[in-house]
Amino acid sequence: MTSSGSNPALIALDWGTTSLRAYLLGSDGLALDTRTSAAGIMNLPAGGFDQAFEDTCGMWLDAHARLPVIAAGMVGSAQGWVEAPYVETPADADALVAGIVTVKTARGVTLHVVPGVLQQGALPNVMRGEETQIFGALSSDASLTAADGALIGLPGTHAKWAFVADARIERFYTFMTGETFGALRDHTILGRTMHPSATHDEPAFLRGVDTARDAGHPGLLATIFSTRTLGLTGQLSAEQQPDYLSGLLIGHELRGLNEVLARQQSSLSGRTLRLIGNDALCNRYRAALARFGCHDAPTVAHATEHGLHRIAARAGLIAAPARAA
Repeated sequence: MTSSGSNPALIALDWGTTSLRAYLLGSDGLALDTRTSAAGIMNLPAGGFDQAFEDTCGMWLDAHARLPVIAAGMVGSAQGWVEAPYVETPADADALVAGIVTVKTARGVTLHVVPGVLQQGALPNVMRGEETQIFGALSSDASLTAADGALIGLPGTHAKWAFVADARIERFYTFMTGETFGALRDHTILGRTMHPSATHDEPAFLRGVDTARDAGHPGLLATIFSTRTLGLTGQLSAEQQPDYLSGLLIGHELRGLNEVLARQQSSLSGRTLRLIGNDALCNRYRAALARFGCHDAPTVAHATEHGLHRIAARAGLIAAPARAA
């Protein structure tokens, strides 16, 4: 995404646990430049935030000293540069703006930190960073703001599924799918018979999805051992087992989500649905969603940049983009 004929208007940071991604955005919300760093909050020494910020954004600020700066993600957590307390669901863009917390950098620049979102209840849920991506999706796709709602999936280490309606986050679920896959592969007996492969085995992956979707079994814990037993019985090669396990876990994730929707007289196949994430992972989810009857799940491009730009405009840090005639 590159901007054409637009002046620098905003420095926008997606500052997470393991990485920092910075965008120099034009007045139209498109990126003029992008920088990526390994300076996630868990990789920094004590007091290292200011230096990481300077290393990443100093060159832009040298050239454009008065640019406003906004950040989202774990930089606003209790372990971050400054804590931005969660706002509670249902949450709209104005609630995020009201929850912005600021910190002054050594250079004298004010960094505006977007809060995360908290869903209270017997099983509370939280997100930091995903809320900004969700509002980026809402700002770029009018079909997601309808009163009857839509579903936005954010695959990853901790996959999120957010129900949105009336341009706000109503509720959401977190599935530890990616982290569980890594733990099972690297720290259990399942990994002993696996061999990594440079290519994705789609049939093995879909076999895992279908097993989770269809089998009359007592749940995830009763099926994951089949990754090993299908190998022992010659039904899966060592190279196929990782993709089978991936499909199995994603299948259980989608099965659980579908069961939630069924209680609302709905299903994955009957919802307006979008994905936010890297292409390879979203492609896996699209293939899995098709096994649940959902054949329309496009990926939202540049959701982070759009979200940070939208929130900055709502906060008055930059001029609101002109609406098309």
